[in-house]
Amino acid sequence: MRGLIPARYAIAKRRKAPWLVLWLGFGGLLVSIVAAAAGTLISLDRVSKDETHIRKAFFERLGALDQIRAQIYLSGTYVRDFLLSPEPTIAAAETTRLAGLERESRAALHAYSQTLEPQEREAFQALQSEIEAYWQVLERTAAWTPEERHRLRDSFFYDELVPRRNAMLQIADRIAIANERALNRAEEQLTASSEGLRRTLMATFAITLAGGLLLALLTIAYTLRLEHELERRLEENTRARADLQELSAKLVRAQENERRALARELHDEVGQSLSAILMEAESAACAEDLHEVREHLGAVRTLAEKTVNEVRDLALLLRPSMLDDFGLVPALNWHAREMTKRTGLNVVLSADDAADDLPDEHKTCIYRLVQEAVNNSARHANARTVEVDVKREDQRVRFSVRDDGAGFDPRFVRGLGLLGMEERVRRLGGRIRIDSQLGRGTLIAAELPLPELARKEDMAQRNGHNAHTHSVG
Repeated sequence: MRGLIPARYAIAKRRKAPWLVLWLGFGGLLVSIVAAAAGTLISLDRVSKDETHIRKAFFERLGALDQIRAQIYLSGTYVRDFLLSPEPTIAAAETTRLAGLERESRAALHAYSQTLEPQEREAFQALQSEIEAYWQVLERTAAWTPEERHRLRDSFFYDELVPRRNAMLQIADRIAIANERALNRAEEQLTASSEGLRRTLMATFAITLAGGLLLALLTIAYTLRLEHELERRLEENTRARADLQELSAKLVRAQENERRALARELHDEVGQSLSAILMEAESAACAEDLHEVREHLGAVRTLAEKTVNEVRDLALLLRPSMLDDFGLVPALNWHAREMTKRTGLNVVLSADDAADDLPDEHKTCIYRLVQEAVNNSARHANARTVEVDVKREDQRVRFSVRDDGAGFDPRFVRGLGLLGMEERVRRLGGRIRIDSQLGRGTLIAAELPLPELARKEDMAQRNGHNAHTHSVG
């Protein structure tokens, strides 16, 4: 029951694996598409903000320049009215207007300086200097008397005011041209950024499409591989089920054959011997001569001994008592001698004494495997010599049976005996290897892991033996 839990867990994991791969594949594709869309939106938003900022700065500078131009023109009008007006009140009002206009022009210059482009700096400084000089010149006229205004107005207007105003307007035009060029450069940069964004979008789309196709192909390939794996495991399970059914049928036939053989042995040998004993006993009971009675009793004794031997042989075939009474190595030696006596097969046994200190199920497994292998060598392989080797190590016991018989092809020959060997070894967590070729003999090698308790007892016995040896020395 415990062995079924990991198997069911593994099957559940295999069932979840395709869905997990599908979710990961299409989830990765969805994430890549969302990431590409998010990157595109961020880039578009950045380009839009840059364009808005550039145009806003351009129009702010353009508005400041237009305001400066208007103030220059308006200042000329105020100065003209101031110079032409003979009334002191009107002149004072024009002077007040000029002072307010000067403040507004300085504010416009300051506002323009906040968004000044590097390529406009030189022209802006020239404009600022001209405007400062212009207002300084205008401030001198505020102290003129009406006679001075009347006398100097024409020369001042044409020699000072108009040339300075034209120079300032030319500088303002240069700044406007530079501002427009800056706008054009910014628009070119935006166009380049848009083109770069378009290329990035195309590359992102291509990468996303390629990644999506790759993920889809990988998902399909992995799903197909899982389907093939599932089909292969299904075929293996089908073959295993068929092998199990065949093995069950063979076990039933073997059980019936064994029962038939046992019944035949009991009937032909033991039954006949017991019948003969009964006949001899009846003859002895009817005999009148003592000598004749003794002859019948001697025959009864001989038949009884024969029957005892036959019953003992049958019992040893079913379960060798020597394995329980004396251990594995003596039982193997007895079986080797019996096989040599009955078949003439030369059985060579090599086993260390440590092999006797094994759990009962390990000893039974080794004995049955050696028994089956030696019997197969004698019955089917026509071998002359069989070598049996049993050795115990720290954590496992290794044993092998090698013969010089006819051999066989393990891929096509799968008898009940071989299946029984494999089942016995695997039930104890061991491994078995069957190497055979036609005409080159057979090697059956296996190893069994030792239980933890057996290893601890073995180490304790070795430590006790070492301590005893040290004390004697």
